Amino acid sequence: QVRVVESGGDSVQAGGSLKLSCTVSGYTHTYYCRAWFRQGPGKEREGIAGIDSKGRTKYADSVKGRFTIYRDSANGTLYLQMNDLKPEDTGMYYCAADFGRDDPQLWVGYYNHWGQGTQVTVSS
Repeated sequence: QVRVVESGGDSVQAGGSLKLSCTVSGYTHTYYCRAWFRQGPGKEREGIAGIDSKGRTKYADSVKGRFTIYRDSANGTLYLQMNDLKPEDTGMYYCAADFGRDDPQLWVGYYNHWGQGTQVTVSS
């Protein structure tokens, strides 16, 4: 059974940085996609960064140049490095995974496995 677990959420001031982590276990597929989504207060869940098993990445315009998604090739952990955080980055951050394909997308229906989320709060 696939299990997705996020960690690293915290409260920070605007301009600060955070690094989120995501572990995915219980799969044997060679090709996969993983992504970070977030859901702000009163907003729909939005995809912000994705990566596939070949290392190709995709970002939402709102985070380009500030956030970086990457994998640790040694242990497979997925990370989201977030710099220059803004109050509008506040929300619950979710890690998502899907298998059998290698084209990272940023829409909710593309992913079948989700974590429980980790809260990020950015104060001005």
